[in-house]
Amino acid sequence: MKAFLYNYIFISFLFCLNSMVFAQPCKKPFPQHVKYFEGTILPNHITQQQLDDSTRKFYKSWKARYVNDDAGKNQNYIWVEGSVGQKVCVSEGQGYGMIIVALMAGYDSAAQTTYDKLFNYFKAHPSTKSACLMAWAQTKSFKDVDGSSATDGDMDIAYSLLLANKQWGSTGKINYLSVAGKMIAAIYEQEINPVTFSILLSNDVQRGSKDFFDTRSSDFMPAHFRSFNTASNDSNWLSIINKNYALFNFMQKKYSNGIGLVPDFIQHINKVPMPAKANYLESRYDGLYNYNACRVPWRIATDYLVHGDIRSKKLIDRINFWIRQTTNNIPDNISAGYTLAGDDIHGRNFEAMSFIGSFAVSAMVDARNQKWLNKMWDYIFSFDLDQYDYYDNSIKMFELIILSGNYWVP
Repeated sequence: MKAFLYNYIFISFLFCLNSMVFAQPCKKPFPQHVKYFEGTILPNHITQQQLDDSTRKFYKSWKARYVNDDAGKNQNYIWVEGSVGQKVCVSEGQGYGMIIVALMAGYDSAAQTTYDKLFNYFKAHPSTKSACLMAWAQTKSFKDVDGSSATDGDMDIAYSLLLANKQWGSTGKINYLSVAGKMIAAIYEQEINPVTFSILLSNDVQRGSKDFFDTRSSDFMPAHFRSFNTASNDSNWLSIINKNYALFNFMQKKYSNGIGLVPDFIQHINKVPMPAKANYLESRYDGLYNYNACRVPWRIATDYLVHGDIRSKKLIDRINFWIRQTTNNIPDNISAGYTLAGDDIHGRNFEAMSFIGSFAVSAMVDARNQKWLNKMWDYIFSFDLDQYDYYDNSIKMFELIILSGNYWVP
């Protein structure tokens, strides 16, 4: 019995030692207190310590609920709570989770271990057309729904790998930088339209497909693309940024003049771009500002916060002016979806954090929004985790890191 006990203790010691060997000290521990572009703002009615503590507190709850470990040995996935069709994970959520965990390292002492397990799940579910990209969804039995990818999930995962390389280096068990490089190349090859430099819906869309010249508005992530350009030394990523800023400017002026909204999906980019028809892909609201496009203010504003691109601010200023005016500067008046004319979608007069948080991030681009931003921060924290599902809570977690001034670029 003693011999068994000694062996158990020795094996446990070796396991701990092995973990110590492979764990890398984080180089950019939370909080980072990033200095965003000149003229941008944070909530200023509370202290930086309160901003950080609120972010830490929500992260603890978010991680406990959504980072699950029942998929297999050394695998973690982001649980898609409340998903339609019995899916337990989608690449979109995996991307959110991998970025969040990498940015919260330092506060979270187990962040690298968690990140690596999220990585292992991603690698265990490759798309059929490229092992570098992820199959977009898995069922309760952890079988892929199909082998196609979802471009937004792939882009967030690739970006998280650049963060992981900056956070922990790439000399440990996983060469984050090498995997990121291969993934960025695969995204460009399979998920970017080489004619229009628009962003394809997935790697299942081929030249000649009916949706080859269509795009999902929330897949435009200019801040990500700048990091892809740096990592790959491929200036085509800058062309993608330029073409899509021009596309968004066109869509705002032609279809939402004075409002600034863009639809979930945009069709016919090679001719005259237009909002998608009803039931184009997901719902009758595909041509409206709905649950995809609600992420656009956050994605576009981030480019101004960390890179200062004036095109970002011009697009976002239009949205900020309208949302403050239509709500009378009362966050509780924000609806869960709008027409491009700025009217509430019928029956959507309820709160949705994916809409609320995104408008809060967009407010950060200009000091004229200070009182509005302060109200938005308080309003966001008037709701707890139990009032929303995976989508709203994961977006909220991502955006709290930005709102608290702790979003850094690799």
